[in-house]
Amino acid sequence: MTKTDDKTIVREYFNSTGFDRWRRIYGDGQVNKVQLDIRKGHQQTVDTVLSWLQADDNLSGLSICDAGCGVGSLSIPLAKAGAVIYGSDISEKMVSEAYQRAKSSLISIDNVNFVAQDLEALSGKYHTVVCLDVLIHYPQDQVAAMINHLISLAESRLIISFAPKTLALSILKKVGELFPGPSKTTRAYQHREADIIKIIESNGFSIQREAMTSTSFYYSRLLEAVLQ
Repeated sequence: MTKTDDKTIVREYFNSTGFDRWRRIYGDGQVNKVQLDIRKGHQQTVDTVLSWLQADDNLSGLSICDAGCGVGSLSIPLAKAGAVIYGSDISEKMVSEAYQRAKSSLISIDNVNFVAQDLEALSGKYHTVVCLDVLIHYPQDQVAAMINHLISLAESRLIISFAPKTLALSILKKVGELFPGPSKTTRAYQHREADIIKIIESNGFSIQREAMTSTSFYYSRLLEAVLQ
């Protein structure tokens, strides 16, 4: 499958059945047990990033690019804290939902902007670039180019998450592939942590903080890298 094919599948999925499924997961309505587990795992990752950024006590006016912002789970609380947010997502429906949630949550949305855009098309400079739960859509041979691009946008810091490639998780993934369902429309790629760190360090950044979120159905390795 080519890069274009992967991208098209992801865009179409999150603009159709995938949008309805993940909007429920990222919301607070009733979901099934698996979706609830994923919701809790994703929220743990978001909460970890928020705690890191809040601990630095400099969010007011800080420029942050939320690459792959989804429905605004991270962008909205960061904007509430005073950060200047540029959120992007490949799905027009996700971006529209993020705007609606921002309008419902914020007194003013002057400091947050959402755009439907491929990660590769992102431009500009931001103090911090955050990319959560997106690399799972990128095969190994495309990850270096994507991380290099994200780092080129970051003046000071990159925060990124990925599904770690371990023996246990690889076996679990194989088992899951034996039971395909209508919601499993996109491929899920795992990545070796050592490879991710090597790419980051080759750009002059070093790992400052790290965390792991692990639930029954959600696994995410989180790294914060800062310019040396």
